[in-house]
This record gives sequence, structure tokens and C-alpha cells, in this order.
Amino acid sequence: MSTAAIEDFRTSDLDALVRMWRDSFEYGVGITTPHSLEDQVTYFEREVLPNNRVRLAREAGRIVGFLASNTESVAQLHVRVGHHRRGIGTHLLDLAKANSAGTLWLFTFIRNTGACAFYESQGFIVVQRGFEPTLQLEDVKYAWARPEDAV
Repeated sequence: MSTAAIEDFRTSDLDALVRMWRDSFEYGVGITTPHSLEDQVTYFEREVLPNNRVRLAREAGRIVGFLASNTESVAQLHVRVGHHRRGIGTHLLDLAKANSAGTLWLFTFIRNTGACAFYESQGFIVVQRGFEPTLQLEDVKYAWARPEDAV
């Protein structure tokens, strides 16, 4: 089980967070991101931060995971390569669930089989399959509902 401490994002964490995010994405999806580091930093600052609460999982001062979520969705959830299956992702996702309005949705890529298996093990179900045009990859939309809120 993880000993990661959860804390809110600070601007001073931006570079380390984006680098960890890129590595995690490339590992899980199996492709090299076509986006420059600068483009990804800009995306994080303009799209992710204004629309989500960002929390970090940190061990020994190092970012080992992060969650960007709001009451309706999980925009980003990544765990540092080499730190999977230690409870970090589950802990972060549990925070998103606890702070949700009772339901959550998220997207991941179908080829990220580890992420798909993880979300399904956490009670998410497939509600839509699609295609992400920028990366030219099939994606899947997952949804979760708190048991007492399920219809």
C-alpha cells in the first residue's frame, strides 16, 4: 500500500508534474506524445487548472501521481511509471469519487489496457466508444455512480 501524501497542486510543481504526466501517458498508451513540453504546460495551465482541482500524490518529496477532477469528471489521473499497483491511483480516484456529485465520467484510450482494467475494477462502466482525432486513437468513455445514486 502506498505511503503517498496527498496535497494540492502548487505552481512550483508544474514542470515535474508535466514531465511525470508525459512519461505516464507514453507508458500507458504506448506512443510518444506528439505535443511539445511547452504545449503541454500551456494546455495544463489553460485547460486543466481552471476547470479542475489538481491534487498530487507525493512520496519522499517526489510526485508519484496526480488527479485533476471536478464534481462531474476526472480530466487526468496518472501514476508515475514504476509506482503502479501500490494504491496511489485508487487513493486519488477515491478522492474524486468523494468530491463528486454522485457520478463521474472520464475518457481513456482503448489501447491503455491497464487504465481500462483499473477503472473497471473501481466500478466504472463503458458508456461510449469513440475516436480521438488529434492522436488518431480509439477512446472509451467510462461512467461511475455512487451506489445509492444508481438508478
